[in-house]
Amino acid sequence: MSGLSPLVRSFVGHFGEMGSRWGINRTVGQIYALIYVSPEPLNADQIAERLEFSRSNVSMGLKELQAWRLVRLRHFGGDRREYFDAPADAWEVFRTLAQERRRREIEPTLSMLRNALLEEPADAADRIALERMRGMHDLIELMLGWFDEIQRLDAATLARLMKMGAQVQRLLDIGEKVKSVAVAKR
Repeated sequence: MSGLSPLVRSFVGHFGEMGSRWGINRTVGQIYALIYVSPEPLNADQIAERLEFSRSNVSMGLKELQAWRLVRLRHFGGDRREYFDAPADAWEVFRTLAQERRRREIEPTLSMLRNALLEEPADAADRIALERMRGMHDLIELMLGWFDEIQRLDAATLARLMKMGAQVQRLLDIGEKVKSVAVAKR
């Protein structure tokens, strides 16, 4: 990784290692990490040179990152090369990843479950299977409703909500107690 500071080299290397755990290959993870921390957009040749990757590997990695909507294509007047940058806001990256995971993984599962739930059970085993599938379907639907509401929150509100942690549970418990007292007074 020529020309990279030890700090950036460490970050890029780590992202490559983690990429394989997140379902992308090492090269794609490293390309993304380099673009993410770069102060200016990079072209494929710059990426290949800095990471010491072949130009073809960089091109394939950039296509995958574009498909995930994690990098943006840029053009500069007088330069025919394509440049790439990534959103600097970590919340925007998180939202994009969440939306893409939903589109690629959750929605096909939900569609399959919806179709399965239209089937008539052939026997007791099918009835149990459908009952469990319905439970999974209902949980996914609930999670997607929550996800949609969370996606509408601005980053500051979302950060505050996440920092609340267990306090949310206490608020819910207090709400239930208040409701119980109100019902008891009637």
